[in-house]
Amino acid sequence: MDLQSFGQSMAHVDLGAGDVEIRPAPDEWVRKFIGARGLGVRYVLEAGPDVEALSPENLLCFVNGPLTGSETSMSGRWACVTKSPLTGTVTDSHQGGWAGARLRWAGLDGIIVSGRADSPVYLFVEDGKIELRDASEVWGKGIHETVAFFQKRYGKKNLSVNAIGPAGETLCRFAAWLNEDDRAFGRGGTAAVGGSKNLKAIVIRAGTQKSRDVDADAWKKVRRQALDRIRDEKNITSPKKGGLSVYGTNVLMNVTNSIGALGTRNSQLTSFGERAEAISGEYVEQNILVGDPTCHACPVACKKEVEIKQGPWKGLHMESVEYEPAWALGANCDNDDIASVAKMIDQCNDLGMDPIELGNALSMYMEASEKGWVEGNGLAWGDTLAMIAMTDAIARREGEGDLLAEGPARAAEQLGHPEIAMACKGQAVPAYDPRGLKGMGLGYATSNRGACHLRAYVAAAELGVIDVEVDPLEWQGKGELVKVFQDLHAFSDSLDLCKFSAFAEGADEYAAQYAVARGEPFTADDVMLAGERIYNLERYYNNLAGFGEGSDTLPARFTREASTQAGSKGHVSELDQMLGEYYSVRGWKDAVVPEDKLRQLEIP
Repeated sequence: MDLQSFGQSMAHVDLGAGDVEIRPAPDEWVRKFIGARGLGVRYVLEAGPDVEALSPENLLCFVNGPLTGSETSMSGRWACVTKSPLTGTVTDSHQGGWAGARLRWAGLDGIIVSGRADSPVYLFVEDGKIELRDASEVWGKGIHETVAFFQKRYGKKNLSVNAIGPAGETLCRFAAWLNEDDRAFGRGGTAAVGGSKNLKAIVIRAGTQKSRDVDADAWKKVRRQALDRIRDEKNITSPKKGGLSVYGTNVLMNVTNSIGALGTRNSQLTSFGERAEAISGEYVEQNILVGDPTCHACPVACKKEVEIKQGPWKGLHMESVEYEPAWALGANCDNDDIASVAKMIDQCNDLGMDPIELGNALSMYMEASEKGWVEGNGLAWGDTLAMIAMTDAIARREGEGDLLAEGPARAAEQLGHPEIAMACKGQAVPAYDPRGLKGMGLGYATSNRGACHLRAYVAAAELGVIDVEVDPLEWQGKGELVKVFQDLHAFSDSLDLCKFSAFAEGADEYAAQYAVARGEPFTADDVMLAGERIYNLERYYNNLAGFGEGSDTLPARFTREASTQAGSKGHVSELDQMLGEYYSVRGWKDAVVPEDKLRQLEIP
């Protein structure tokens, strides 16, 4: 496939009617919204913001970016975009591995799914064609067994299997899709949308339609420039030398803990103290690491394959003990047992759940149990056996798990104590406490998909990961900083390049690669304008869906309860002040995009 032809092969699948049609995306949409995240949101807007997330009318969009599957470094990503059953906002989640690249090599740029099948089905993609096939044999099975089933049927070579597990089938609101490499469309409950449509899996057998260079010399030059930045030993991405490559994402555990920004015991504390070391990337590397698998076209290899060598889960071989899940199921739940953390992450990979949301659901329930707000025994802090049992119960909606499968925000509301859910717009917070990292707090509040570290990863600046000097405890200036990160990431998510590329690359590198791939001039200013347009399109959707003035909030714990730990002691999040600054640079009125801003950005 010629890179310049991106958007010409979008498969529209009506599960109810059993129809498949391949047609191009509108040229104007591709021009304005690029691909992946941006293009997916534009499709979802067509279904209407009032659609029920778990109804047949909601669209479930799997969309590549124009660079997915190319020789561009870190281009193994694709996006799943839909209306979230967890938040009610538009949401997009991105998955690594090889599935997105193989979709491109199989001749498609995206799959737009509507309707609901009468019985379980899967989609089979090969040679530019897509078919609906019976999935009754794998309905009810875990993702690992489902992957093995299809690998036996179609062979492992050049095959990707993207599947939902029991959590998606029971409509757990934070259910996730995973592929054969345990890479996830993790956040927002996208697999619950799949479950509501009786869609079990997307099976892709790659062909020979690999992307061709448009201008070989120019293409080689811009790719080399970007790769040189990634390989530069001063960057965290440097293969086998940078912290991200050596320790994976969990390189951040000890760093964040040391500055009082690691939420502990449902964010009642901001540090896990000396116990953080036992769940850190350094501990993993020294004790249980057995491999460094990677994704398509990625020299960094941040994924860490581990094997548990003793205890009740001895012999467990899994991937990967990432920073966010290790925090959510570790410090956040007062648990410093790395073996149990690995076990629960593996459960999430098989049952199909977001481990960040799971950890927050468990920690919320632990706090409620401690305070006597639940019936029965509840859940004690750090009780690993009970946590593992509850994880299975949540995925299958059994007993107390049925309540927690609604997500921590809804569950806390039903318990009569919404204040103990650490969530924004219904989605739980990740592993950066807003009292110790002020910009991240503003990013959570203004994220268009609910609390999220990836909409604006200002932690890269606040933690010194990139060469930008920013005081994590200073609130002033964070409004503009968050906007810049949000717009830049909206563009890279639409290319679709790994978020970690931004640790080494910036708007100049993104513009150069996109310009050559598309055969059109494109500048760094164009990158930021396109990113701003995409971010405002999402906000426009959310405004229409009922998220208006006053919807950009943080849990009161972060704005009213000062940190008591070293590094951030005495600090709260000055959210109101930061929002004023942010809305000014955004040109928004409170949380709403004004009409003149929409016209300026050519939205919709």
